[in-house]
Amino acid sequence: MQMAQGRGSAIVATVVLLGMLLIHCENAWAATFTVGDAGGWTFGVDNWPNAKTFMAGDILVFNYSSAVHNVVVVDKQGYETCKAAEGSQKFQSGSDQITLVKGQNYFICTFPGHCESKMKIAVNAS
Repeated sequence: MQMAQGRGSAIVATVVLLGMLLIHCENAWAATFTVGDAGGWTFGVDNWPNAKTFMAGDILVFNYSSAVHNVVVVDKQGYETCKAAEGSQKFQSGSDQITLVKGQNYFICTFPGHCESKMKIAVNAS
């Protein structure tokens, strides 16, 4: 009986280990995209996501001058009105990495006039 219990424990441990490995491997398959490509996070970048395919877990890299720009995560209304809600997540390092969630992801620059100058993107992640 002892041998059967030992074998059962080994099987459970193996299944748990494989499950943990699969969870960590999910990030290994994530793609990294530099927003705006060589131009970075700047004016007129709103069409940058077009013709690209994004998945939940992919990483967007926002490169910009932190003295004159930021990146703020907003909802659809914030994207359309160029207004961030109180408590919106704000990034301002100049080199931010943001992981996409499944569904729509919206980002704007909240410096005056920047979002209105199309410094905003909407990304749909499958």
